[in-house]
Order: sequence, then C-alpha cells, then structure tokens
Amino acid sequence: MNASPILITIAVLGGTGKEGKGLARRWAKAGYRILIGSRSIEKARAAALEILDSLGGNASVEGNTNIKAAYGADIVVLTVPYSAHRPTLEEVKDALQGKILVDVTVPLVPPNVAKVHMPPAGSAAQEAQAILGENVQVTSAFQNISFENLLGDDDVDCDVLVTGTSKEARAETLKLVSAAGLSGWDAGPIENSAVVEGLTSVLININKQNGTKNAGIKITGVPTSSSHT
Repeated sequence: MNASPILITIAVLGGTGKEGKGLARRWAKAGYRILIGSRSIEKARAAALEILDSLGGNASVEGNTNIKAAYGADIVVLTVPYSAHRPTLEEVKDALQGKILVDVTVPLVPPNVAKVHMPPAGSAAQEAQAILGENVQVTSAFQNISFENLLGDDDVDCDVLVTGTSKEARAETLKLVSAAGLSGWDAGPIENSAVVEGLTSVLININKQNGTKNAGIKITGVPTSSSHT
C-alpha cells in the first residue's frame, strides 16, 4: 500500500468511527484523496488529523460534514451504525446521484448483536438502494472485517465479499478492497448482501464464545488463478 498519486476522491461517511477510520487510513496510505464525513465537522476534522498524523502527514485527508463530503467525492463509503443508516442516506441522497455507494452497514440490533436481524427490504444495502433510487449504484462490502484488523498495517487473513447492483460497481469496489490491502471476491447481486451482512452476527457470536475479536471468513477451494482481488 505505498502512496501514489490517485485522482479518485473517497468520502467515508461516519469516518470518525473505528471501522471508518481504519478503511480511510488504508486508502489514504494507498494514495487516494480522503474526505472524512460526520454530523460533527469538529469530530471529522479531528479524525482526519489523527489519520494524517499516523501516516506522517504523507496523505490527503480532510474532515467535513457528511453532506459536503458526499458532494465532493467520486465514491462514497457509508460506515455508520444501523440506527443512523436511513437518516444519513436521506440527508445525502441528492449528493449521491450518479455515484457508487459502498455500504458497510450491518443491521445489528443491540443488545443482542450476535443474533441476525434483517430489515424488511432484505438487507441494509437493499434498504439503501430503495432510499437512493436507481441512479445510485449500491455495493455492500467490508462487513466481516474487524476494525482491529483495519487499524493496523499488518496483512489481514480474512476475505471481503462484495455484492452490488451491477458487475461494474462491484468491480470498482473490488479495486478499493485491493487498495486497502485486502483480498476480495465478487459475491454477486445485491440480494446476496443479506447473507454477507448476516455473517457479521455469526462472527460476533464466534468471537464471544472464544474470547477473540478477529474472527473472519476465507474462501477456499477456488484456484488462485480465478478472478478476484
């Protein structure tokens, strides 16, 4: 993940959280211009400075409101808790038109987050598609990667499954997976996001039973020459 000039700008909405900061840091290190979005511009700017400091200032990271970050980006990544999912999408809906939204949200319902809960739309990603309309390509990814893994620089022994509304959008998202130093797989249409999102509760349950934090998934039995990142 050596830094290199990349023209694409990524907005990470909810980027003040650990998952968002972990992804933003990895993409900033890879050379992308990063906009951290938050309801609080002060928190967004503080998170941006934290990422910059961790990279020795050798990156392009700025903090702003969710709406301004969304307008300023080519690709938008949503990393908010499920309780903020719909309100955030409704706020930035106009800014997302014609763009790709990568939805990292998992519909967890506290306190029993180890139990799978799916919204009426089928999944958080499908809910996002219904809210945003057909002019926004929605993909779903990164739900099964713990933030502890993302915040470090070590290789991550876990795969990323990418679902989405089109093969082209999934391909663009898989580029981001690779840029973050992770291995990704095209997991098919957005309807499959229900399975991927649900796996998060399964992994939480495994972590609880084994006193761990980093349970993940790996795709096996596929030749290494197969198409994935």
